[in-house]
Amino acid sequence: MKTEIEKMRSEEPYSYAAPEVAQSISRAQRLCAKLQTMTIADRDYRETIQELIPGMAPTACICPPFHCDHGHGISIGEGTFINYNCTMLDSGHIRIGSHCQIRPNCQFYTPSHPLGYIERRKPVETSWPITIGDDCWLGGGVIVLPGITVGARSIIGAGSVVTKDIPEDSVAVGNPCHVIRHRHEQN
Repeated sequence: MKTEIEKMRSEEPYSYAAPEVAQSISRAQRLCAKLQTMTIADRDYRETIQELIPGMAPTACICPPFHCDHGHGISIGEGTFINYNCTMLDSGHIRIGSHCQIRPNCQFYTPSHPLGYIERRKPVETSWPITIGDDCWLGGGVIVLPGITVGARSIIGAGSVVTKDIPEDSVAVGNPCHVIRHRHEQN
């Protein structure tokens, strides 16, 4: 029988009130609170961020403040820079590729609640993974919804709400976010 965390990571309905899920959230909240008192230049920064996000490459950087639900559902590739005030609700996996630029106030939401209001009264949700390909640039205030993939080398304009997958080498903007052109440059 699967644990609630295993269900959470398997795109199955799970109880976010289960003790193991609550304990994981509490752990992340303590580490996020500790990060809020640091800068990326502080001696304890790297140790704290890697404790929170074990899947973060050593050359990646997240500027505090940073918020997440669990931390262990996040992987971040080499050379990726995530600016201030990012929120990652990582009940589902959030995979951010290498050499990405994530501007301030970006938000990544993997959980989804039931559509029926009676079901929403229960502490149950389902989470869908988010994938951001290598060499992507997300402008300030971008929101990425559950289950989305942004293809490699794509640019998402500031303030966009990404509600559907974006193909590789695209420039996409708006709410809902839509492709306005495909990039063919190689530099």
